[in-house]
Amino acid sequence: MSGRDQLEALRQAIEESKYTVALGGSGLLAESGYLVMKNPDKAYDLEIKYGISPEYIYSSAYYNTRIDKFYNFYKNEMVGEELEPNEAYMALASMEKAGKLQCMVESNIYDLPRRAGMKKVISLHGSVYKNICPHCGEEYSLDYIRSAKRVPLCQKCNTVIRPQVSLYGEMVDSQIMTKTTEEVAKADLLLLLGTSVESYIYKNYIRYFNGRTLAVIREEPHYSDEKADIAVYGPLREVLPELGF
Repeated sequence: MSGRDQLEALRQAIEESKYTVALGGSGLLAESGYLVMKNPDKAYDLEIKYGISPEYIYSSAYYNTRIDKFYNFYKNEMVGEELEPNEAYMALASMEKAGKLQCMVESNIYDLPRRAGMKKVISLHGSVYKNICPHCGEEYSLDYIRSAKRVPLCQKCNTVIRPQVSLYGEMVDSQIMTKTTEEVAKADLLLLLGTSVESYIYKNYIRYFNGRTLAVIREEPHYSDEKADIAVYGPLREVLPELGF
């Protein structure tokens, strides 16, 4: 089928689906302008800048042993700029409001679906907007983290504040994993947005999909797209609004 035919097939699948679940990947995040460390060019630039792999800096091992350098990277590269959800996220929020999207699962840490107005969202890797003192439980805003001159410390007990995000080397919370698996298993239609069937993050969840239609929407084709029933290519910020929900 042509690109237009694939888009029409997707629109029809959404209309007919009783339960639609979307999995948002790094391609969706990148279109909103945020750092995607999987991007080889960006990863190379960061490694030159910091003298070490950005994936290692953003790891539990590095956080536990070089907290000052971790926060230098985190504040400058991860949360230095607050970008708004783009047209793709706004279209997904409209789909949910119209009753055409029942759940959104995101691997990003910037709460973009919720900030776009979505209600039922599973954030696999946590959120930069939630920061807690591991000693006394006091919560702090992202602005507080950003404004800290060095390592952000709890005002009550002087303990280092911990962003509630999953770092490399850490397991996703088991309750979140179970909830994601249950949502995928319920879906008639599973939308892979800016990711693939072979995604490192989503591959094990996709195995639980037994619904009618598996659809991929991504910028460029991927060899695993042959496993999908529908594949639509192009910027998600253009494709999703074009669906018209």
